[in-house]
Amino acid sequence: MAHRELVLALPEEAFQVRLPLRSNSIGAQYWCVIGARQSYTRAITVGEWGGFKCSLSAADVKVKGKVLEALDQSAADFNQVASLVEWNLRRDDLLLALFEHETQHQGQLIRYVYGLGYTFPLSWIERWALDN
Repeated sequence: MAHRELVLALPEEAFQVRLPLRSNSIGAQYWCVIGARQSYTRAITVGEWGGFKCSLSAADVKVKGKVLEALDQSAADFNQVASLVEWNLRRDDLLLALFEHETQHQGQLIRYVYGLGYTFPLSWIERWALDN
């Protein structure tokens, strides 16, 4: 939900611009978030890692609506799988890896939003005690 709230708060151009130092774009950050959700959802389904793959193209990550759609779909797919699988230690480890990955990107996205001068949604300000 937090990632969705940030996507909604950002303007369209935010998905294409880069920080002035070595970096990728916010859209590319979401490519990795979505790809990880999709990849870990597949891994949790079968009980083992099968590699990383994201459904979004390089062009897709520049379009807020496509990022939002893929973010929503990846969350829905994960929730469906999570409610159906039999959880075990291996799947627990995969779930923890996914959570760690998403948390890492939340930190990176905080730096991007600050660095690019955008505004956080209230939920992010309150959750992580951010200055706006």
